[in-house]
Amino acid sequence: MMNDNSYVECMIAGKPRPLVVFLKYLMIIMAVFSFIISFLGGGILFMIVFIGCAVGAYFATLNASIEYEYQYCEREVTVDKILNKSRRKRIATFATERIDALAPSKSYHLDEYRRQDKYRTLDYSSGAGEDSTYTMYYDGREKVILEPNRELVDAIKNVAPRKVFMD
Repeated sequence: MMNDNSYVECMIAGKPRPLVVFLKYLMIIMAVFSFIISFLGGGILFMIVFIGCAVGAYFATLNASIEYEYQYCEREVTVDKILNKSRRKRIATFATERIDALAPSKSYHLDEYRRQDKYRTLDYSSGAGEDSTYTMYYDGREKVILEPNRELVDAIKNVAPRKVFMD
């Protein structure tokens, strides 16, 4: 049996969204063309368009590759969002004692929660499909979709055995 101080982490690569990838390449192409036109006599207008497209390309590039890292340490599950494999931001922290239920997304154990329409949905999964996802109902307010590995689910189950289902 694991102790409460165990540390488990799990990294999930997000599925690339086609619209964001398209916007990234569109912004890069528009930035290059507006830069060339501004030097060929287009004036300040195309330089402003270039700056706008360059900023748009930067943000589209950041959001084209998203990964989530789940960490379990000392009765807390934290979720970090990693943009373009370079920028990390902690986006959520969940205390295990405030978890209502954690089960595979298609589990019958979650039927009672699905009938209620009072939960705000937070999706921290890869977006590839519902087969490997778990849904966590947290603090009576949030529905959190995760894609943890078996080790992470086991660690949470050790401290909250009546709230975690693995069917």
